[in-house]
Amino acid sequence: MSDGEQTEAEASDDADADPEAAAAEPEPAGDAIFSHYGVASTVLGVLSVAAVVLGAIVWSDHRDAVAERTYLSRVMATAAEWAGVLINMNAGNVDASLQRLHDGTVGELNADFDAAVQPYRQVVEKLQSRSTGRIEAVAIDTVHRDLNPQPDGAGPPRSIVTTKLPAFASRSDSVLVVATSVSENAGAKPKTVHWNLRLDVSDVDGKLMISQLESVR
Repeated sequence: MSDGEQTEAEASDDADADPEAAAAEPEPAGDAIFSHYGVASTVLGVLSVAAVVLGAIVWSDHRDAVAERTYLSRVMATAAEWAGVLINMNAGNVDASLQRLHDGTVGELNADFDAAVQPYRQVVEKLQSRSTGRIEAVAIDTVHRDLNPQPDGAGPPRSIVTTKLPAFASRSDSVLVVATSVSENAGAKPKTVHWNLRLDVSDVDGKLMISQLESVR
């Protein structure tokens, strides 16, 4: 047997002895293709999860923002309603108005209510006036301002009460209320009074109540 024939016979014997090894030779190309598809699928999966998470975060933030705006609208409405009772108080409804105002307060303002509103009551009873008030503007006081109280004799009576947030209140927001009222005193010309009030509105078990009253310039 020649050398060439011997070599071909050995190759043939090797293939017959290990047919699985011969069949496995093209597999590396298949592994490479599977690897590319696997990486692409993994990347797409990660991107999909990230998109879902981002969407959930955006939706949660949007929902929280809407809830906050709704809550602050309730806060401003509460302040405006309470202030409306105060600026429309007159000799004919003073007792009923004061009771309604007191029922809407909480904390130290509630405890010291009589002292806090005494200046308002004295003016009404003394002048025997009939007032008609109107709310001009309401805004959340989100930034602390150096609000100086009105000096004595200028505009509505001073009423400053330092109020601690009740322990059972979850939050408190400050509201600025601008209003005007026309006071018709007996035997005198009607007088327009400008009101600038700062009210703290506290959330007590879901109920909004006034926890501070202040006349400001």
